[in-house]
Amino acid sequence: MNLTQCQIYVERTQKHKRAIPPELSFENIIQNKALPPCTLPDFMDYLVYVSHDAENLQFWLWLQAYTKKFYSAPPSEQALSPPWSVVEGLQPTGNDPSQPPKTAEKSKFAVSAYEINFDQQEPPISPTRPMSPQFDKQSFISGIASTTRSAADSVEDANAQVGLKWKSFTIQPHRSEINRVISHYLAPNSPRELNLSHKTRSAVLHALQHTTHPSAFSLVRDIVEGTLRGQSHPNFVRWSICNGNKPRVLFVRNSGIAHVIGGIILAIILILSSASRWWRLLCFPLFLVGFSIGVAAYKGLCVIIHTGHNRNLRPWEQFGDGASLHSFDNDDEAALSTDDVYSMSNRSGSGKRGISMDTFGTSNSFDHESWVERYKKTPLLRRMFPKNLWIQDETIRILQDRIVWQSHAWSALISAPLTVLIVALPRTGVL
Repeated sequence: MNLTQCQIYVERTQKHKRAIPPELSFENIIQNKALPPCTLPDFMDYLVYVSHDAENLQFWLWLQAYTKKFYSAPPSEQALSPPWSVVEGLQPTGNDPSQPPKTAEKSKFAVSAYEINFDQQEPPISPTRPMSPQFDKQSFISGIASTTRSAADSVEDANAQVGLKWKSFTIQPHRSEINRVISHYLAPNSPRELNLSHKTRSAVLHALQHTTHPSAFSLVRDIVEGTLRGQSHPNFVRWSICNGNKPRVLFVRNSGIAHVIGGIILAIILILSSASRWWRLLCFPLFLVGFSIGVAAYKGLCVIIHTGHNRNLRPWEQFGDGASLHSFDNDDEAALSTDDVYSMSNRSGSGKRGISMDTFGTSNSFDHESWVERYKKTPLLRRMFPKNLWIQDETIRILQDRIVWQSHAWSALISAPLTVLIVALPRTGVL
């Protein structure tokens, strides 16, 4: 990921602003103002289990909290870490990156697409990071125990790979926390390594050797935020509109195809028979139903579930410890409470992901989670018809209604002319 790709995502964000309702804006989701299935934990679940790039949101949330914490420190501490100015060019000017910087000199860096100045005295407005769920100590310790290297060692190795030979200033505020961030997100092969180009990584590490000021993260911040706003957020909203899991959607889509094929077979039989051509009108309902559910399934919607504004439980939600799903075995649809949903989304212990909302931890791989094996052993019929959950966010329900009505309209536009053509064909009387 480089600044050119970041700029593409920024331009794409401007286009998506008109398509995404304000209630589901990036800011509302990050501030956890939206309702399920568009809450901040839902966004994190999507990034962990679907798009596999949760490190972007984890780093971005940390940077927002760190910026607020840095600017709330006493001025005497802030003076130890001067702002890192960004001007044209991606090469450091003035100081040799292999030599310690001159403390009286202000270091400068560039972003090729636009100029940024971090000399402001007030902190930028940023959302407050929500409280993270219970920390999974056992999982975290087991992941960290796999290596004996400290964060400082990882920082030194990362700096050495980009040609930075001198050590950072330890007197600057929050230096230990910066080292942990480097070892988790910026160092090559780190647990939550960000997708950065070598040029950008070198520039950020060079800036962090000079200062712990939040402006040192300007390059990576713009790239991560551009990816979140221009790619992850729009894809998450589209994914949230889908109310069925993959097995259910495939089943509904194939059912729609079967209805259309059934209508075609019926039309062929009636054309070849000596029956009145008006009997061919019976093909119309088959076409109407088939195209309607097929078009909706193409958008990830099951029209049957949509009648109650429900959605299927995601695979990782079906085996959560927060809600007892066994109590719903005799019901066709399970109506879980908001607390149950939140506890499932923020589960911890028992092999479940419990630290994805935390800044520091193991990688975002979920192969070790117990639900993976349990879901693989789940019968296909149960995968197609899992428990359902009511969609609380009204904006999502409105968007789903719009898609379903559009699918009905397209179905009628296709089915009506097709039926007229079938009725107009002459009888052959072969059968």
